[in-house]
Amino acid sequence: MNRRDPTRLRAVVTGLGPITACGSGKTAFWQAICAGRSGIGPITRFDPAPFAARCAGEVRDWEPADFFPPHRLKRLDRYSRLAVASALLALEDAGLPWSRNAPQARVGVSFGTALGGISDAETEHERFLSRGMRAVNPSLALQIFGGAAHSNIALECGFRGFATTNSNSCASGVIAVGEALRIIREGRADVVVAGAAEAPLSPLTFGAFDAIRTMSRWRGEPALACRPFDRERDGFVMGEGAASLIVEERGHALARGARIYGELTGYALTNDAYHMTTPLPGGEAVSHCMRLALADAALPPEAIGYINAHASSTQLNDANEIACIKAVFGPHAQRLALSGTKPFTAHPLGAAGAVESILCLLALAEGYLPPTLHHRTPDPACDLDILPNHGRQQRVSAMLNNAFGFGGINASVVFEAAR
Repeated sequence: MNRRDPTRLRAVVTGLGPITACGSGKTAFWQAICAGRSGIGPITRFDPAPFAARCAGEVRDWEPADFFPPHRLKRLDRYSRLAVASALLALEDAGLPWSRNAPQARVGVSFGTALGGISDAETEHERFLSRGMRAVNPSLALQIFGGAAHSNIALECGFRGFATTNSNSCASGVIAVGEALRIIREGRADVVVAGAAEAPLSPLTFGAFDAIRTMSRWRGEPALACRPFDRERDGFVMGEGAASLIVEERGHALARGARIYGELTGYALTNDAYHMTTPLPGGEAVSHCMRLALADAALPPEAIGYINAHASSTQLNDANEIACIKAVFGPHAQRLALSGTKPFTAHPLGAAGAVESILCLLALAEGYLPPTLHHRTPDPACDLDILPNHGRQQRVSAMLNNAFGFGGINASVVFEAAR
């Protein structure tokens, strides 16, 4: 069944549910990608005047009331609303039934987030200071912990299988997808809702990242602030959003005649053990992560045709990632197509890797590789085929998705065309 281990169960992806700054729902999201339309704009959620960073990727075309009745809305903060809504979109896309009145023990949830419900907690704290405890949402204690994402998905849908939310900074989404692969392989579930959600756009949270000078201070057209691999890049652009994937045991998917976007075949996780924000010089841990993911998929480097890079648009991290790709892929690196797609969605922190996993699967299924937008000034340190400004009609059989986070966390997953 698997090239490496014929006894190992295989995992395929049968449903996609993105909610992003450039489009919500699979169709709107993919249309924005193909049109080269960025979702980054000026901040409207709060007054950004006190900060050097002024733009973000806000989700604007999504209405929570379309997904939840009033009594549920009162109990869910924005983080959990995004998580549950993305899961519902993915389940609908996969054609899978669910009901909290008919619980399913063989369906699990593997989710991720960097900050969980911190943004709404910040708002509630302001109410507490100005009007006392009576003004605070009585559900606050149930909203602020990261595990509220998978808990609310399980509660909404009646899923009683394996359930967890990891909090591994900006690598959380890829880790959630990778852990779903392990759950399927080990036979602990037939279906896993895998993804991540983030709702960090509030003044204190935004200001904390602004204070450590990791975000872009671009003052021109907001959509141009995120410029991966460009020589003039000056930091990431914060975003919000969520993404869910239905990861399903292949035999289970085939038995019900499910459409398969692609197969999830490799996963790896490493740590730099070096610094909370600065990548390890030489990038050995990043390179090791990619090699481990390839080994887990039983693929040689030459089998990969496209990489969706983490490409956060920071000087150090983009150059480090390119150097690590060269170290892993050798001469094949010059023949690889890769792109940094955060100019579409901004950087929704822990949700980024899940969003970009969806993008990889759509690219596999549609035969279109997305571009790196807003690339104006080539950087000699980033001299690979980064698909600058324009996507490419090209079918590839295998893709790698990278995600790196604060704390030196590195995660990679491999997707292959359905077979």
